[in-house]
Formats: sequence, C-alpha cells, structure tokens
Amino acid sequence: MQIEPQIRFRGMEPSASIEETVRERIGRLARFHDRITSCAVLVEAPHRHGHKGRIYRVQVDVTVPGLEIVTGREHEENRAHEDVYVAIRDSFNAAQRQLEDHVRKSSGYRVKSHPETLRGTIARLVPEEGYGFIAAQDGREFFFRRESVASDKQWSALTEGVEVRFSERAGAQGPHASAVTIAS
Repeated sequence: MQIEPQIRFRGMEPSASIEETVRERIGRLARFHDRITSCAVLVEAPHRHGHKGRIYRVQVDVTVPGLEIVTGREHEENRAHEDVYVAIRDSFNAAQRQLEDHVRKSSGYRVKSHPETLRGTIARLVPEEGYGFIAAQDGREFFFRRESVASDKQWSALTEGVEVRFSERAGAQGPHASAVTIAS
C-alpha cells in the first residue's frame, strides 16, 4: 500500500484489538492489488433505539487506480453484526470480492457476462395456450412461454399492461423473452 490507512471509530471508544484486526484485513487486500492508493475504514456502533443489541456497521473505502470500492454503506439489520468482528469480516470480504473482480477484468481474464435485463409491459396474453407477448420499452415485441415466467404464481398474476423484467434470447422466429418476472 502506498499510504497509511485511516481507521476511525464512531459511537464507540477506539479499540486496539479491533484496529489490529482491521489492519490485518487491509494487509490481505494488499495481496490482491499492490497499488492501493488509499484505504479508510469506519467502525461504527449506532445508538441504541429500542433494539436488544447494537448492530455494528463497518465501512471500507479502498481506492486503486481506476476504481474506488466502498462497502458497508447500507444500513441493514443483520443480527450477526452485533459482533463487531463479524461486521469487519463481512465488509472486508465484500471489498475483497470487488477488488478480485476488478483485477480479473483489468487483466483480461474472461468473466462470464450476464444477459441484460430489459423492461416492458405485457402486450397480449393467451393463457389457455400458455404464451404471450411483451412490448419492450425500445418498441420491440418479445414472445414468451409460460415456462419462461419465474413461477406459477407470477404467471397467474400476469394481465395485459403489467410491467415485467426479462432477458432477451434469440429465437427462430424472432426475439424471445426468458426469465420473465413482474417488475417491482
């Protein structure tokens, strides 16, 4: 690492053992990328607001050439994070996964691409035959079968005009929709 990491505590007293754990995890990140230009870690113990335990939040902000990784921004109610060391582990694991992905992508390592998720509305539905058509936002129309819908419950909820998300597949007679789900 090119500079000294910043470790801050909010809502709690600084702890040498927590700081040691954070520094060890920063050292692990440095093994994946040798040009970390900055690293700031915030260990926060939110105020108690009627909860039984305090849920710790650990925000890790790592910068490497071409990328800034920030984990732990979301305020989730993960009961496992009542243990500050589990919160540290989870935030650093998320940062490590993002750093590994960045290194793979920048090194030319082949990464599996996922099909783009499109949005549209049900244009026509033929439930007795088990198929329908989706009018995509770009003006194209996609054929889909009942088997392409996420569940029988979602198939039952489909009506004309319902907004859906789906993936595009090439078909012999035009574009097909797969992985159709009702948009939320």
